[in-house]
Amino acid sequence: MGSDGQDKTTLTKAETLIEALPYFQRYAGRTFVVKYGGHAMGDPEAARDFAEDIVLLKAVGINPVVVHGGGPQIGAMLKKLGVESSFIDGLRVTDKATAEIAEMVLSGAINKELVSWIARAGGKAIGISGKDGGMVTATKVQRTTRDPESNIEKAVDLGFVGEPSHIDTTVLKTVSAAGMIPIVAPIGAGEDGHTYNINADTMAGAIAAALGAARLFLLTDVSGVLDKEKRLLTDLIPADIAELRQNGTISGGMIPKLETCVKAVEAGCEAAVVLDGRVPHAMLLEFFTSRGAGTLIKAQ
Repeated sequence: MGSDGQDKTTLTKAETLIEALPYFQRYAGRTFVVKYGGHAMGDPEAARDFAEDIVLLKAVGINPVVVHGGGPQIGAMLKKLGVESSFIDGLRVTDKATAEIAEMVLSGAINKELVSWIARAGGKAIGISGKDGGMVTATKVQRTTRDPESNIEKAVDLGFVGEPSHIDTTVLKTVSAAGMIPIVAPIGAGEDGHTYNINADTMAGAIAAALGAARLFLLTDVSGVLDKEKRLLTDLIPADIAELRQNGTISGGMIPKLETCVKAVEAGCEAAVVLDGRVPHAMLLEFFTSRGAGTLIKAQ
């Protein structure tokens, strides 16, 4: 490459940094909660990109908090150990053996792997679960299902599946203030002394609300919320989401994700973003450029 080409590349880099400057200034000292899971978790290149993004956010004065999932890895470990598990309406029924394996996979293998990816990218991360420092108090999820023949609703016992009822942010704030990045496994302790497995999106949303985060990022395997013509919807408010749900534009797994976003922004998180974790540096593109890269949800 000639010196002209080199100069152009360098200039583009400089211009990109200048474009990002107002965002750095606006969000210095604020918190970003990032839910990491799906396809990106199994791909070393995507994991490296993700770790670099998180380390960069920390370096420019933003406090990232990462909450990770691990459904496929839990499934693989259950299979390996010969533990049968069933699903009701897309939620895994979690008996005591399954709960123990889920905790082992989430708080152990996955959590520490993420910590080491961040170390390789030059950051300092600490892996914790919702049980550490009494961070997450969980209550048992109550679900009902309707019998298609009799149309009678009946309670469903999902076992040790919980949702956060209280978040104590002390540990997260202490770790962030010490210049480190908290990596959170979605496990919580109930007041009944039991350990509960928590959906990672739900956990991230509750933490984002409790911290009054500037952003909640849900990294998914789709480019964001799409309209009926498969075009990306870039900005939504809760009323739009209710309408899209009613007319069938959004369905399946996107519904609980958007419910999480709405809950978070209505409870104190500034904005939530659903974006494609498969796109290299999607989070930075969404945040530090005027173009954006996913669907932004605000309270109004």
